[in-house]
Amino acid sequence: MKAQSKQVRTMGPWDPAVEKLREWDPKWAEACVKMSTNPWSGGVLPRKLVELISLALNAACTNLNPDGTRRHIRAALDAGASREEILTILKMASLLSIHCCSLGAPILLEEAKASGVQPVPKPKTATPACEKLKAVGQWNDAWNPFFELDPMWTDEFMGVGAGIYVGGVLSAKEAELLSIAFDVSYTHMYAPGTRRHIKNALKAGATIEEIMEVFKLCVVQGVQACNLAVPILEEELKRKSAND
Repeated sequence: MKAQSKQVRTMGPWDPAVEKLREWDPKWAEACVKMSTNPWSGGVLPRKLVELISLALNAACTNLNPDGTRRHIRAALDAGASREEILTILKMASLLSIHCCSLGAPILLEEAKASGVQPVPKPKTATPACEKLKAVGQWNDAWNPFFELDPMWTDEFMGVGAGIYVGGVLSAKEAELLSIAFDVSYTHMYAPGTRRHIKNALKAGATIEEIMEVFKLCVVQGVQACNLAVPILEEELKRKSAND
């Protein structure tokens, strides 16, 4: 049992909290461990990519789970990931917040028009990063509304993000699979991005089975509820017992 538990901690989403869970509810714990470690044992995605996707889910600006981030950085390094690859994941996790503008800017423009309010005209400025993305076919029409509202800032943002996808650290397929994970994650659930990156991933050679593995890793992330709360429950039970 101890050897098996050690493997779970090093090849899956679990913290040592799983030991207490096994003690309290061994049947449910074993079933959940089997399900949640499937992406690590199934072999559909390389172990390194599994860890990088898991890192992405934990480090994302919509999650910010420090324990999971550390666990999967360590596991990714053990699986052969480089500092540059891990840093690229962290950059992607930081820029996920652009969907605030993807969601909000079209609504702002629609409601402003309905209210008869016009945005202040913007001076004509050079937007080299945006133009470069358009030239290489990487521009997303969902960015047009916030580009219209603030082209200079949009260009600054695109200058920060453009190198991630064209920098060569990740393959096109890997970048798209990671982007799917960010967008489809239960802490985000951004449908337009999910569809766009699934389409791009298929074009880049990803299989249906590989994309399904990404979905599974996003589902597996749910066990962080137990990693977080089981130790707290144990502490509070001990406190209550001592008080009683």
